[in-house]
Amino acid sequence: MYENFAELFAIIKATEKLEKAYVRDIISATEYEIECQKLIAHFKTLSSTLKDIVPSMERFHDTYKMDCPAALNRLLISGVPATVEHRAAAAMSTTNSAAIVAECVQNFITAMDSLKLNMVAVDQVHPLLSDLSASLNKLTILPPDFEGKTKMRDWIARLSRMGAADELTEQQARQLHFDLESSYNSFMAALPTAGT
Repeated sequence: MYENFAELFAIIKATEKLEKAYVRDIISATEYEIECQKLIAHFKTLSSTLKDIVPSMERFHDTYKMDCPAALNRLLISGVPATVEHRAAAAMSTTNSAAIVAECVQNFITAMDSLKLNMVAVDQVHPLLSDLSASLNKLTILPPDFEGKTKMRDWIARLSRMGAADELTEQQARQLHFDLESSYNSFMAALPTAGT
């Protein structure tokens, strides 16, 4: 039994040292990932063997005054090496950004097309601009003072002062279409290209 406790203690301490070495860039990401996966596998095997004797790893950690918060996080909470965890987060971020870009493009096109179809009543235009503004604000690669964001805020404020049944004049509709088109062009120019 005490031999298993010693093994568990050693795995937790080794994981803590490995985490610190990785954070300090003393070990390469590839070496870190291989060693971390081994330690996680050993930990899972040993903790399942000791589950009746050591029901709480946190309690074991505290009882033996181990001071290994990084190891507890890696072994109990995350369960995968940091390199794997961050790769998944980066992939998710890229996927989310692509979906938001697609949503922005859709909202730009819908708003411009609605004006071309002479849908100029406030209750028709306002929701389209609100959706566009919301999707632009979701995209973190755009600065807060991005032209499209400021122009949409101005138009939404202007439409909010009008009645729902009011209609944009021909001049207002033309200006809004121009602002949408110039904002769309600025938006497309602000997007990073595949090579960068």
